[in-house]
Amino acid sequence: MSKAIGMVEFKSIPTGITAADLMVKTADVDIVEAQTVCPGKYIAIITGDLSAVKSAVEAASHTYEWDLIGNFVLGNPHESLFPAIYGATQVDHVDALGILETFDVSSLIEAADMAAKTAIVNIIELRLAKGMCGKSFMLITGEVSAVTASIERAKQIAGEKGMYLDSSVIAHPDPKMIQTIL
Repeated sequence: MSKAIGMVEFKSIPTGITAADLMVKTADVDIVEAQTVCPGKYIAIITGDLSAVKSAVEAASHTYEWDLIGNFVLGNPHESLFPAIYGATQVDHVDALGILETFDVSSLIEAADMAAKTAIVNIIELRLAKGMCGKSFMLITGEVSAVTASIERAKQIAGEKGMYLDSSVIAHPDPKMIQTIL
């Protein structure tokens, strides 16, 4: 059995809360995050064994299909995802800064996981639709070539769902800018 992360994102708060309850009743999963995000959407992120996460996400997605914005199940997620979701990543040096923005939460987390698995990068933060009208963004760092490759792959992942908005890579960002991010 492998560790997994899964998520559902709904258009309405009542549906989202009810779906999150259904997920934890369906399988032995833990809630990482379950909350309202802008603009009045609801997300529930869970973790557990891969089969349990799949069952829980499928149950919520199928039961409340009419209100579903997005979902995913990631088996063996990159270990940097969880600290980035909580804004607890410790970064000492930023050689290059990669930024990717999406229209939703679920495609951003999938893109961030793939970015972290594409090259040696650190995910600094995943900002999940709070105060951004439902949009989300990620910040990653590493060597310029690694960040560039990771952002390109993340663009593909988000673009497959039609949720890619914008991205950029800054080689050697100014220390004053880094202070505002870290």
